[in-house]
Amino acid sequence: MIGPDDGRRTTTDDEEEQVPEYWFNVETKQVEEGRQSDWSVLMGPYPTREEAERALETARARTEQWDEEERRWEEWGEQGPRNPE
Repeated sequence: MIGPDDGRRTTTDDEEEQVPEYWFNVETKQVEEGRQSDWSVLMGPYPTREEAERALETARARTEQWDEEERRWEEWGEQGPRNPE
């Protein structure tokens, strides 16, 4: 469950445990613990500071992978299904 103001996850057990979430701010290029800025400039949440620091690298790698998958899909559509003989 995400708290209404601080962007931190909490458990619903007898003892409430604060689990920090990390966000990457694309304007400042800084990692924020808990949501401190407007959603429009944040990437995340990430479970660790290190993963948030790599947010742009991760996004770039995923975009490249999706672009390659889309290219292969379009090539397949242009050639149509092949009948193995």
